[in-house]
Amino acid sequence: MKPEPIVHVVDDEEDVRGALALLLRSVNLGAQTYGSAQEFLDTYRGGSPGCLVVDVRLPGMSGLELQERLVKAGITLPVIVITGHGDIPMAVRAMRAGALDFIEKPFNDQALIDRVHEGIRRSLHVQDAAGERAEIERRHATLTERERQIMAQVVQGRLNKQIADELGVSTRTVETHRAHIIEKMGATSLSHLVRMAVAMTP
Repeated sequence: MKPEPIVHVVDDEEDVRGALALLLRSVNLGAQTYGSAQEFLDTYRGGSPGCLVVDVRLPGMSGLELQERLVKAGITLPVIVITGHGDIPMAVRAMRAGALDFIEKPFNDQALIDRVHEGIRRSLHVQDAAGERAEIERRHATLTERERQIMAQVVQGRLNKQIADELGVSTRTVETHRAHIIEKMGATSLSHLVRMAVAMTP
């Protein structure tokens, strides 16, 4: 069972936090609220899909600074910035840093919900991709050292005879290793094996 998506709301105004949480829960979305960026960082554990709805102006660390901290930490939580009229330049800066969107106060409820759903979709996609890569890496770890050497050459398009000549083994040996590699990796074709190798590339 995958964990339910959580929308993290960071705003220093208690009534805004409460209204946002109520709105999100009214459309069956889980919501957690925080009064500051630091409170979010101290509490957030990751693992669940979701997104972050954050006010650009906060006491202490700003919403933009929080976003930058998440990027540096490799946390891929989609960010939606809430902004007042005078904060548009800051919100644009947040967008350039990778925010999903910025929404002006007072915001349209449906517009916010639509963007939150988009953020959750992106988050789920990232988690699925990360899970797929982890599974590929797990399978790759079951290969012997020689199988890894041969796989690296196979995905570069080298022929069995070329690989055999380079490694000083028979073509038959390379063919046997290839069959084991395909089986262990769960690849359905050579192109599938190549895609797996690409997925493991940092």
